[in-house]
Amino acid sequence: MQRYFIPEENWNNDMVVIDGDDAHHIIRVMRMQIDDKIICNPPHSKAAICKIKQIGNDTVSAEVVEWMEKDAELPVQVTIAQGLPKGDKMDWILQKGTELGASAFIPFQSDRSVVKWDAKKAEKKLMRYAKIVKEASEQTHRNQLPEIKPAMSLKQLIEESTTYQVRLIAYEEEAKTASFQSFANIVSKLKAGDKILICIGPEGGFSPVEVDSLKEHSFLPVRLGPRILRTETAALYALASISYHLEELEGL
Repeated sequence: MQRYFIPEENWNNDMVVIDGDDAHHIIRVMRMQIDDKIICNPPHSKAAICKIKQIGNDTVSAEVVEWMEKDAELPVQVTIAQGLPKGDKMDWILQKGTELGASAFIPFQSDRSVVKWDAKKAEKKLMRYAKIVKEASEQTHRNQLPEIKPAMSLKQLIEESTTYQVRLIAYEEEAKTASFQSFANIVSKLKAGDKILICIGPEGGFSPVEVDSLKEHSFLPVRLGPRILRTETAALYALASISYHLEELEGL
């Protein structure tokens, strides 16, 4: 069944009204009919199997048949703070990071980011990011839409970090040391419900000043395996590792 994330304001007890792109998809792409079933998901709740009751020109009304108990979320909340990368790499990180269970994304302006965040284009860019995350969440049957926070400076990111129990820097120099901080060891100590913030540098990595500043604010530098990863690979490695340890290996 097709899954759609529906805003809270479109719900009225066990009735839901679907509009916009989702209604267009149901009516004109999927060509669904009265009594067809779909899955509707409030943004931060469990999903429901719904039966279509009415189809208009640009809206669809459906009624909840059954609330689903299945939860496809990671047992921990992982936020990816991504140093602004070049080209369409951010789109890729958002899409694949959502598929792998990230709970939030924070783009941030790093010293070595070639791309500069354009405040004038920010709203349009964030709308595109939101669409990417929504489509990936529907495709992977997530129960929650990851949050995309506005772009931050390093100072703002450090201020944001105070609400997290675990703060990590994926630091390429850590991969070259003999006495490296083991990412696997940190993951093995995570508990259900923990909030984790993982900072990923842009193509050129973090500057020494950034690393020192993050360390001063309780960020631990970790290596993500013995190889130097591309910026668009690092977040996916971290999320896949957390998923394996907590969902497959330990079954939290």
